[in-house]
Amino acid sequence: MIRFFYFQILQAHGKSRSGIVRLAIYEPAAARAWIEEKHEGIVVRLQPLPQWLGYGLDRVQRLRQPKVKARDMAGLLRDLAVMTSAGVPILDAIAGATDAEGQRVNSAIAKVGKRLFEDLEAGATLSQAFARQSGVFPESVRSLVTIGDETGLMDKMLMEASGHVERVMGMKANAKQAMIYPLFVFTAIFAAAGFWIYYVVPNLSGLFKQMNVPLPTLTLGVLGLANWVTGHVLEIIVCLVLIIGGSVSAWRGSVTVRRLVYAVLHRLPISRTLLTSSGLAFLSEYLSILVHAGVGIVESLKIMEQTIQDTFYRDRLLEMRQYVQRGDRVSVAMRQVGGFPSMMTRMISVGEETGTLDRQLRHLASEYSTRLARVIAMLSEIIQPLVIVLAGGLFIVMLMALLLPVYDLVRQAMAAHY
Repeated sequence: MIRFFYFQILQAHGKSRSGIVRLAIYEPAAARAWIEEKHEGIVVRLQPLPQWLGYGLDRVQRLRQPKVKARDMAGLLRDLAVMTSAGVPILDAIAGATDAEGQRVNSAIAKVGKRLFEDLEAGATLSQAFARQSGVFPESVRSLVTIGDETGLMDKMLMEASGHVERVMGMKANAKQAMIYPLFVFTAIFAAAGFWIYYVVPNLSGLFKQMNVPLPTLTLGVLGLANWVTGHVLEIIVCLVLIIGGSVSAWRGSVTVRRLVYAVLHRLPISRTLLTSSGLAFLSEYLSILVHAGVGIVESLKIMEQTIQDTFYRDRLLEMRQYVQRGDRVSVAMRQVGGFPSMMTRMISVGEETGTLDRQLRHLASEYSTRLARVIAMLSEIIQPLVIVLAGGLFIVMLMALLLPVYDLVRQAMAAHY
């Protein structure tokens, strides 16, 4: 149990110090002894804090947690795995992995390592120390560290966690790479369109009115849109901010909203392919890690429910766990619940019959990861020409709307001249 204490201490050099400490110690006497040993002095005041205040301090502490890149996190986990497997004590391993001879003292990883070190010195286990930084380490990593604490295979679980983070990072990198090009093009299109509508079109509109040029319907529509946008810029910005902020708040705060969004995405052709490939790859890989570590199927499914973000698969994992608790095999539960491909259920069934479930799951994870990479590459090839067509069509409409009146004006001038 974690408890907060306020302390004042008189140190050996005559200076006093006060602060708040978080300890995995409940008894004040034990906390006093720890603080005196840690700060080399005599505690003159020690006050246990109320649970609500400790909870509030804990929330503030989590909000102040540093942002760590997935690449750095994977490197930290791998360094810890290598050193602990070589027999290095965990405290020394953390100090070595997060300091690197002073080169990373001010980095986010150094701050994470410092907090891990402090929690371990305060009597927490490694899994508790990782759990204290839930904003840094994802649920999947924290679960694997907990398994390492329970099974005594911490070095293997840390290495598995590192590999898992790297593979998830690779999936995300592939998806981001496919979306960079269309995102860049659409941003440029909207920026150019905004410049034309807000600045160029209004000036041309005044010119057309001065010269009494008859305007075609397309030009009138574009001018009307430009006038409306320039007259309601502030309202448009406020509405966009409210829509984006409301959407983010609803996504983060409502399970119903997330479930609805995922249900819709799993019905749309492109998003369904991406979510299915990534979801099945994640489920297969993570379940293989848990089974290989000796975790029971029921407990593995429970851990995966807390880890996966896609509510479509989270709901199915919950139903599967209920079937497995009644005595059914995983493959049978998958068929009963639905939403899983036949190949996956058949391979898992073979793994259950032959005792090679973890191996079959690793094959499935590799296959679905490969499929995801292929789908992303294919979508990238398809999206690029579509973006070019859309961009070209938009600019053609804009040019036609603005050049047709100019063409009529030139034609009238030439007719008057002759």
